[in-house]
Amino acid sequence: MTTTRKDGAGLRVGEAAREAGVSIDTLRYYEREDLLRTERTPSGHRRYFESDLEWISVLTCLRETGMPIRRMREFATLVGEDDDATIGARIEQLEEHRTEVLRQIRELQANLERVEGKLEWYRSRLP
Repeated sequence: MTTTRKDGAGLRVGEAAREAGVSIDTLRYYEREDLLRTERTPSGHRRYFESDLEWISVLTCLRETGMPIRRMREFATLVGEDDDATIGARIEQLEEHRTEVLRQIRELQANLERVEGKLEWYRSRLP
């Protein structure tokens, strides 16, 4: 469950990192790579809101499923345009990524089966 600050000023970077389940360095990296744009206070401190946390969740998913940073930047640019004209391109990118994720799952499943086979063989050799 996401916490919100009572003053409505958004979450500080540490609070946002905790809520999103990432490190402060990850948030700063996302910003440096133009994957995330945050609001700033007049003194320059970052502030994160619910929509930022949702986007960080998407970025984390893409990263954890192996999307290259270049492709993440392309996707973020399309999303940042917030234009229905880019929806087709967004779908295309996600479909390509989905295909790659499914390939990785098949490969992992095959490797898991090999490991399980080896375990079964070793266990059969126990007295």
